[in-house]
Amino acid sequence: MAWREKNMSIATINPTTGETLKTFDPLTDREIETKLALAAEAFEKHRQTTFQQRSQWLNKAADILERDKQKFAQIMTTEMGKPFQAAIAEAEKCAKVCRFYAEKAEEFLADVEITTDASNSYISYQPLGVVLAVMPWNFPFWQVFRFAAPALMAGNVGILKHASNVPQCALAIEEILQQAGFPEGVFQTLLIGADKVEAIIKDDRVKAATLTGSEPAGASLASAAGKQIKKVVLELGGSDPFVVLESADIEAAVETGVSARMLNNGQSCIAAKRFIVAEAIADKFEKLFVEKFEALKLGNPMQEDTDIGPLATEAILSDIEQQVAKAVDNGAKILIGGKALPDSAGNFYQPTILTEIDPDSAIAREEFFGPVAMLFRVKDIDEAIALANNIPFGLGASAWTNVPEERDRLIKDLEAGSVFINGLVKSDPRLPFGGIKRSGFGRELSSQGIHEFVNIKTVWIK
Repeated sequence: MAWREKNMSIATINPTTGETLKTFDPLTDREIETKLALAAEAFEKHRQTTFQQRSQWLNKAADILERDKQKFAQIMTTEMGKPFQAAIAEAEKCAKVCRFYAEKAEEFLADVEITTDASNSYISYQPLGVVLAVMPWNFPFWQVFRFAAPALMAGNVGILKHASNVPQCALAIEEILQQAGFPEGVFQTLLIGADKVEAIIKDDRVKAATLTGSEPAGASLASAAGKQIKKVVLELGGSDPFVVLESADIEAAVETGVSARMLNNGQSCIAAKRFIVAEAIADKFEKLFVEKFEALKLGNPMQEDTDIGPLATEAILSDIEQQVAKAVDNGAKILIGGKALPDSAGNFYQPTILTEIDPDSAIAREEFFGPVAMLFRVKDIDEAIALANNIPFGLGASAWTNVPEERDRLIKDLEAGSVFINGLVKSDPRLPFGGIKRSGFGRELSSQGIHEFVNIKTVWIK
């Protein structure tokens, strides 16, 4: 996932118009110290609260998210450009993850009795303390709540360093949790630049960190945390394969494939990015795929009939333009799109399909963080799996087949943190989420997610 901050000011810049709507002064070192002290103090009290109390607060946060979802959606769309209806759905999904952990946390963190030579021995799950969350702009509410809901229910406290182009989202999330009843200091937003992260992770009061973002950002945080011997969870980039074999329902695969590529204006780590299609059906798939891309409406994300809004920043737009130009220079063919919108003040890029790409080229192994699909043809399942795995990433994979033996082979051999058969890759509070290889390590969501930031304590009593 492309988490980029190159000397970015903390500001709301509307990607649809290019207009700077509001700027924010970053916290001073003294203000950061005050917030860290408050977080440490809040933890000593919060860890003593009951699951029932935390559950009540988290359910209240879900109520607020559902009640004011249109207000929060407007903030999201204004700051980073996702279609308004998708932003509403994001607020609703945040409410769901709150309700999930409000209901399940006590069960996930219950003592586990183990029979040993002791009179009584068991596993106890206890909170760690202050956890730093470094979060990206592309799902500015969801990424934060999928960390905050389990972390706060476990008795930890959170400090958020959000992406600098979504400051109003960051402040709104803090306000939601405060309004829900969580005591002061249990969750705080820090309006700071990326240059302050290393000093915060070094602080003894901060016990762990989680980052969703780019590979360089993840490596930087993990390195700083490693020097302090502190736990880190990383959810980084992806260039997910979308494998379609001969037995697949081609129409359903195309329909889902377009949605999977264009989700969030193409700016999703788990978007389908590399379409790997069996030669026997490739012509039909390509024809339908191009037709669906042609029908997409690019425009103002506040309008209900808009399918694709602007890219979040000028830098993202520039990156996509350069990547497509590089692919063409290396022999790729553009089937549709391939350009930014001329005479537009916003960061608009046409839905684009690239084909005839050398699968061993450097560009074929890069992540395209925008509405660009790469289309490859393969002769059989062996070639499909080999190509799918021929990347440094391993986040998600979608594969389409109606042959049980092929299904089982794809599940076993695709190198990814998740494999979805005949469906698009998505996160679900009930299932663990995360990647392998350079897509990161650790898991979010489900019971595995809440266990990442607790002390898994062995207790032995004679």
